Amino acid sequence: MTNGWTVAWIIWIGMFGTIEGPAILNKTRGDTLSEHIWRWFSIKEKSSQWRLRRFALLSFLAWLSAHLLSGGMF
Repeated sequence: MTNGWTVAWIIWIGMFGTIEGPAILNKTRGDTLSEHIWRWFSIKEKSSQWRLRRFALLSFLAWLSAHLLSGGMF
């Protein structure tokens, strides 16, 4: 049984694949989600407020991991 949310998430996953797939295949630098995250959170270069940016990323990833592993308790 599916509902509107299931359909929306399937569409979102399809859209992600439509964007990320060509970005991976064309080998152009700076177009994949990973490369954007590295730039946004100052992973490869220490730009302004790099500690705050990395802490924000670490906090989000810690919460997401706990959320997924706990079955949604967090």
